[in-house]
Amino acid sequence: MTNYDYDVAVIGSGPGGYVAAIRASQLNLKTVIIEEDKLGGVCLNIGCIPSKAIIHQAEIFRNTPRLEAMGISVDKTGFSYESVFKASRKAADSLSKGIAYLLKKNGVEVINGRGSLKSEHEISIGEEKVISARAIILATGSRPRELKGFEFDGETVLSSNEALMLKKIPPRTLILGAGAIGCEFAHILNAFGSEVVLVEMMDRILPLEDREITNVLKRSFTKRGIQIHTSTKAVSLRKSSEGAEVTLENEKGETSEITADKILVVTGRVPNIENLGLEQFNIETEYGYVKTGPYYQTSVESIYAIGDLTPTPLLAHVASKEGEIAVEHIAGIPSKISKVDFLSVPGAVYCEPQLAGFGLTEEKAVERNISFKKSLFPYRGTGKAVAIGEPDGMVKILLDPETEEIIGGHIVGAQATELIHQLLLAKTKGLTPHDVTDMIHAHPTLSEAVMECAKQANGSAIHI
Repeated sequence: MTNYDYDVAVIGSGPGGYVAAIRASQLNLKTVIIEEDKLGGVCLNIGCIPSKAIIHQAEIFRNTPRLEAMGISVDKTGFSYESVFKASRKAADSLSKGIAYLLKKNGVEVINGRGSLKSEHEISIGEEKVISARAIILATGSRPRELKGFEFDGETVLSSNEALMLKKIPPRTLILGAGAIGCEFAHILNAFGSEVVLVEMMDRILPLEDREITNVLKRSFTKRGIQIHTSTKAVSLRKSSEGAEVTLENEKGETSEITADKILVVTGRVPNIENLGLEQFNIETEYGYVKTGPYYQTSVESIYAIGDLTPTPLLAHVASKEGEIAVEHIAGIPSKISKVDFLSVPGAVYCEPQLAGFGLTEEKAVERNISFKKSLFPYRGTGKAVAIGEPDGMVKILLDPETEEIIGGHIVGAQATELIHQLLLAKTKGLTPHDVTDMIHAHPTLSEAVMECAKQANGSAIHI
């Protein structure tokens, strides 16, 4: 039997990598994690965490009119966006240190450096160090995708990474891409006073979400003064001392000019597969992503790949779950699942109002010719939403008309990203709306909107 330095070696310490490493250690596997930058990866350092810290402060800033409505004078002349930036970095740094603590607590060795495959069981770290492991997990994540003609320069054309590092809010911002990241930045920048233009090639913002749900956000954005151009693409860029001039072209071939101080390009992400040594082992890739089989094994039995490296939803929580599945397979633990069920993955968009959903959208159900019935309930039908001044929103449930199985759940409104898990738990445990309504919900709460929507599925909602 071959003696390896470690049972499990993980390359990359983002939400997929560090969770996999800690879980491996919990299962008594000698584990090492290799990271060339800061622990926590993109999510903790230049993604999920700092962006949510900024969004939280944007909401506080936007809500000053509520204080003024109570007769309190708010003087904003001393406001500095740099203080917002510093608070976001503090949150990111704190959690990165927290990951270091958790890895140490769980006995995971950390090696700083760039790791690449040397053999099926060996990893080169830098030019001199080589370690061996019975199993290797690749968790190197992804980076912002560049758009031809709008390459990142860090000054005028920014990626999401660079946008999070801004210390001043630009007076005018053009955002190319209205997915989750684009919409969140539109919310942030508009909240702090930037004139925002949001451009999307598809026919609506958040094209992967349910249209009826996204229309609520579109109305909110428009009311706030965010200009939205859908079915539109950016075709040319001219930089000048005044900023940048961008030519937009809509589906009819009509063009218009937009002048902006900063251009934020958020049109997708690219997996970090370069310099990993995949080619020498003929590890299969497709469209730049690593192909995996059950338990996230690559075509080489001892090598696994998780997270943004693979063609799965590019979400931190997906990477974490994939890491757990891979590690438990390495440990020989019987698993109920060999891969994540995409229809049970919650998506969350932290705008104002928030959006969250899982499973089929109404459009996807129609496209796939899947029969369904839907139930809707407006936020304004709940006492709590009205009491806290958040009446804009709705809960939407899609059901199998015969079994009443929940096949999709979607929420837009205050705390949607928290509320969605009630419906998701029901779906994953095979519960029906009847089971949701049988449970007494505290009053007044926003979760009553979920209960009432479940009641509406059989026509028994009270407050509509």
